[in-house]
Parts: sequence; C-alpha cells; structure tokens
Amino acid sequence: MATRHDIRNVAIVAHVDHGKTTLVDAMLKQAGAFAAHAAESLDDRMMDSNDLEREKGITILAKNTAVKYHPKDGGDVITINIIDTPGHADFGGEVERGLSMVDAVVLLVDASEGPLPQTRFVLRKALQQRLPVILCINKTDRPDSRIDEVVNETYDLFLDLDADEDQIEFPIVYACARDGVASLTKPEDGTVPADSDSLEPFFSTILSHVPAPEYDESAPLQAHVTNLDADNFLGRIALLRVEQGELRKGQTVTWIKRDGTMSNVRITELLMTEALTRKPAEMAGPGDICAVAGISDIMIGETLADTENPIPLPLITVDEPAISMTIGTNTSPLVGRGGTGKGADNKAAVKDRKVTARQVKDRLDRELIGNVSLRVLDTERPDAWEVQGRGELALAILVEQMRREGFELTIGKPQVVTKQVDGKTYEPVERMTIDVPEEHMGAVTQLMGVRKGRMDNMSNHGSGWVRMEFVVPSRGLIGFRTEFLTQTRGTGIGHSIHEGHEPWFGALQTRNNGSLVADRSGAVTAFAMTNLQERGVLFTDPGTEVYEGMIVGENSRSDDMDVNITKEKKLTNMRSSSADSFEAIVPPRKLSLEQSLEFCRDDECVEVTPEAVRIRKVNLDARERARAASRAKHG
Repeated sequence: MATRHDIRNVAIVAHVDHGKTTLVDAMLKQAGAFAAHAAESLDDRMMDSNDLEREKGITILAKNTAVKYHPKDGGDVITINIIDTPGHADFGGEVERGLSMVDAVVLLVDASEGPLPQTRFVLRKALQQRLPVILCINKTDRPDSRIDEVVNETYDLFLDLDADEDQIEFPIVYACARDGVASLTKPEDGTVPADSDSLEPFFSTILSHVPAPEYDESAPLQAHVTNLDADNFLGRIALLRVEQGELRKGQTVTWIKRDGTMSNVRITELLMTEALTRKPAEMAGPGDICAVAGISDIMIGETLADTENPIPLPLITVDEPAISMTIGTNTSPLVGRGGTGKGADNKAAVKDRKVTARQVKDRLDRELIGNVSLRVLDTERPDAWEVQGRGELALAILVEQMRREGFELTIGKPQVVTKQVDGKTYEPVERMTIDVPEEHMGAVTQLMGVRKGRMDNMSNHGSGWVRMEFVVPSRGLIGFRTEFLTQTRGTGIGHSIHEGHEPWFGALQTRNNGSLVADRSGAVTAFAMTNLQERGVLFTDPGTEVYEGMIVGENSRSDDMDVNITKEKKLTNMRSSSADSFEAIVPPRKLSLEQSLEFCRDDECVEVTPEAVRIRKVNLDARERARAASRAKHG
C-alpha cells in the first residue's frame, strides 16, 4: 500500500460548548489561512456560518476546512483537512457523516465539566470505526478546572466503551483554544499552558498520530459522497472523499446510486477547500476531500467510480430516529394574514408567503437530500406529514428554518417513535446527565420521578455541585427543560443522549396545569387581561388578534378554561368612584418555538408563521371539544 504524506484528515468531536469551533478558529489563524491585515477583523466562530448557529451558539451542520501547515523543521507543506462536527446529540447524523471522511479524531473535553453524554456518543462511534484518538483537554484556564480528574474520567470512559489496548494509548494535549495555546505538559489547574505560546504542539501531535491516507496504486477510482451543498452558479455540489484512484476535472465517471443502478456522468467542476473558500482544481488524489459539480440528483452515501471497473463503497448508515412530529399547512383562521392578522396592513409582507401543501412537501423533500438522520412519512391527511428525527431540537431547528423562509405551518405535539419487539411495545430511552447545586438535588429527583426516570449514578465534586445520571423515557423529557430551569433557578445544566429502547413505561402526566382558551375572535384588550391574570399566566399582549380555540395563557388549575380575552370596558356617562384607580398588567410570558412545542398537550398544536408562534387547540370549536371530552370520559 502506498501512503500520501502531504495530507491528514481529522475530525474534531466533543460535547456541546466544549470549544470545537473556537479551536478550529485558532488553527485557521495560526496556520496562516488569512492575510495578516485580514486576521484582525475576523469574526469568532468562523465555521458557524449559518444564522441559526450564530444565534443559538451551537454547531448544527458538519463543515470541513483545510489548513496548510508549514513544519518548523522546514519540511514539505502538509494539508490538514479538519471536519468541525456538531456537539449536540440531536445532530448525531452529522457526526456520523463527518467520521466517514477522516482517519482520526481529536476528542475535545472541557477541563472542568469532563466527559458528558455527547462525549460518550462521539467516542463510541469513533471506536467502532477503529479511528485513532487524540485527547485534547480544553479550557485549562477555567477557575474550576480539575485536569487530573477529567483525564482519569476519560480513561474510565474508554474502558467503559470496551476500547482495546491500542485505542487507550492516546496522546494528551492541554489547550486554551480561546487564547490559541496548546502544550504537551500539564499546566496547573486554572492556568493557561506556560511553556508554549501557540498551537504548535497540537499541530505536531496531529502530524505524528493521525495516519496518512493509504491507497492501492493499481486500484480503480472510488470516491464517497459524504455531504451536499448548493451554489447559485454550479447547482448541486457533492462533497466527497477520494478513497482510491484520481478524480479529474472533465473526467467521465460511473455514478453508483443508492439502489445499485449506475450511469455515466461528467465532472464539470472540481473544487478543493482552502481555509473557508473552495478553489478550482484540476485533480484530487487518494485521501483528498473535494467538491464536484455537474451531477444534479446525487445523494449522500453514493459512490463515484471508474467507468471500466465500478466498485461501490458501503452506504452511510445512521442511528434510528427517536422523536416525531406532524408538520402540515397552516389551518388557522389567520392563515396568510401576516403577524397581526390584519390583512390590509400586511399585503406587502405576505406576498411571498408559502401556505400550500405542495410547497411544504417540496421543502421537506429538499431537506431529506442533505439530512441523513431525518425521515418523512405520509399521514391520513393530504396536507400533513410525519417528520421523524433524533430529537426535539433537531426538529425545532427545521421548523425555524422553514418559518424564516416564509412558510406557515401547523406543528403537532412531539411524540416518540416506538417499535414492536416480540409483540411488546418498546420506546426510546435517554441517558440524562444533570449538574446542579446541592440545594436543588431534591427538586430534580422529584422532577425525574414523575417522568419515570431511574437514577444510575451520583457523584459530588466537592465544590457544592452534584452530578446525577438518570435513564428516562424520551417522552418524559418532552417539556422537561423549561420546568427544570425553573426548579433550579436557572443554575441547572442538563444533557441527554439516546440510550436504546426499553419496554413501554406506562402513562406519564408531566404538565399539571390546563390552558386558557379564547372563546371568540377579536383583539385582546387590557381590560380583559386585568380581570384574567389572576386565573393564570397570560401569553398575549394587548391588541393581539386572537381566534376561537387559540390558547392565550396557562390556567392555574388542571383543567382547560374558555375565556373572553377580547371583553371591552363598557363606557357610560356616569362617573365611577374607581375611575382613577389603575391596576397594573403583569407582563405576558413570551414562549419561543421550542417552549411552545414543550407546552403542548395531546389535543393542542402550534401555529408557526414568519411573524408569530401561537398555540391552539387541534379542534377550534368549543362545543366540539366538550362533546369529544364527554365521549372520552364515558367511553
């Protein structure tokens, strides 16, 4: 087997917010990817190019970049291809796709938080693919860092995941990615490594421990499609890794599709990544990560092969989805009428609104092309589809993207995807890791008890914080986060990851309070709000247009209550003794899209438009709802 020594392919994997994107930023700057005058004006988190990624502070899509590294000993320039992967379990499909492109991984672990659920998930995937691991302990300058303990916890994690002797002999780099400093010598807790002023030790560790791509010189062309992109001029772009042979611009290759059929296509454009841009190239060799244009319907997991000897590569497989929700067209009385519902004032704003079933279906089909962990299934209704994904956040991100594109949607309450094993129903379960101050331990245990969670592990770091691990059904975590933050006064940190399937846990009652439901259409008045605010927590501002069946607040009791929130104060010519006494309106609680989905009960859904997110009853008519409740009660 021949070896290419001028290239290295590595993925950076970690739990959410442990510093992957910041480390990639520092690598790009120090490898001279940008001119000196431009480096001063660079943004932080350059790899998070998506608006939603910047707003939420998380990585959603796996992206690749390349740095040209000049060894200090004056050797040949080496190209390091870096895959920046998401840290959130809901985007696990992106991680699995990223790992199929590389020869090793850098496992990033926070020097204070240590290995968390997503660390376990990405490490398990890397070990299954027999990829070498470089451990990077990041954020060594945190005041609460505990470097020795975190290293020991990581060793325990490797043993727990049945790593063999070769895999557990990994190099350790200590870093402060924010300052762009790395060292092979362990610094004192809470300090930046003192014996280095750059990432040079990190680069040298990558060169010495990431295997160079190997290939068979006589083998025919094989290139694996691992990602998709789009360009206004070139159309669909396929990102692929060349496994064997050479790929050239203008070459005719055999495209092997997912169903096994083959057709010959021509590579009209070949691009190689350099820093954050793609530049035209003439040829890509074994181990190169490149982009090609000219194949309009190519999909992830397919193979480009030699025309005379086409050999397919294995398809990329990802874990099964655990959460589903129904996405359909907007069916509310305010459909297509803008944010306030007053059509005349919003004609300009609603011109490009997408409200038809065909537009929604086309958009979901487009999402399937680039998102390997998503499924779209037909339902009984022609204007609604069941969308299955890894978790609540992944589905909420899809809805948020569609909303920003001008779609109006009706979203059903998230449900779990069950499966039948030997005639019994099994449901997905999650491993939930929770860090809370000691005084909130009882409240969290009680919250988990209601959700049928069982405690697997508990450890006290001695700093006033407790770490607890629970195994809990996935449906128990729908709506959990808001209540968890309330009970822990905003101090709790919780992360969960898919743990498998277990027999059905039985009925769960997680939301105790009912809803305040508008009983007529109209505009919300301050007078009505003043009278209703003692009944519960309101969600709407004065002047907001509402309709019958729309949920305007949370009831303080367990049952639903129909209310008239459009009631106006009757004006008379008699002077009232209380005319000058004003009662303050409590500011309404504004729910985000994720919070609205969490709030929903089974008979409720969320109406999503570019301007507003409203919660409503599935059946808007109060009499119909009363009859349905009566039938359910009396069987």
